[in-house]
Amino acid sequence: MSVSFSLASRRALVTGANTGIGQAIAVGLAEAGAEVICAGRRACDETVAAITASGGTARSVLVDFADPMAGRDLFDGQDIDILINNAGIIRRADAVDFTEADWDAVMDVNLKALFFTTQAFARALLARGAQGAVVNIASLLSFQGGIRVPSYTASKHGVAGLTRLLANEWAAKGINVNAVAPGYIETSNTEALRNDPERNRSILDRIPAGRWGEPSDIAGAAVYLCTPAARYVHGAILNVDGGWLAR
Repeated sequence: MSVSFSLASRRALVTGANTGIGQAIAVGLAEAGAEVICAGRRACDETVAAITASGGTARSVLVDFADPMAGRDLFDGQDIDILINNAGIIRRADAVDFTEADWDAVMDVNLKALFFTTQAFARALLARGAQGAVVNIASLLSFQGGIRVPSYTASKHGVAGLTRLLANEWAAKGINVNAVAPGYIETSNTEALRNDPERNRSILDRIPAGRWGEPSDIAGAAVYLCTPAARYVHGAILNVDGGWLAR
């Protein structure tokens, strides 16, 4: 029996695809053969250019997931087979100083928008009797508490729970729902940590791989979970963390 890692003839939508992890995943999906729709609150021109320069097919769509319902119409008439929920934000402050506004902003983008976008995706798939795949971007903080990021930690615990719940409901209907939990990756979200010499060293000292991850390190795991090779993988949260959680 052959195992296929090809995404030829598939169409994927990647949220937060303008930079970082989302950009790397979009490029990886295209390399596997998928047509990619790059969604972000800012234009994803750089991502689209990288894909088309390599012979792939991609386009950009503006969506601001600060409105949790912004994704509800993205799948109308699109025949999208793959959804990557990567869009996310973070706010940092001591728990005693954390504001309601920062709590709500993070939860709206990272959890509420993720759920309702995925709901719209699944409704469209089920209506046309198609199979598909969802990959949520979780975090090490789906399993740990972290420091000074209460709403981010709560939201990523929620992403892990929703991944399992949706897998339970949709696995028998031909929709694979899984997640990737990145470790410490060089993105704009971790810039403050990397610029703090003490925090940077304490993080590196714990990572068995001895380095911060790169966005491309996440792409392979996400692409795999979208391919036929992962057709019996449901509700998994795949850690891509340089060995952090194994320490």
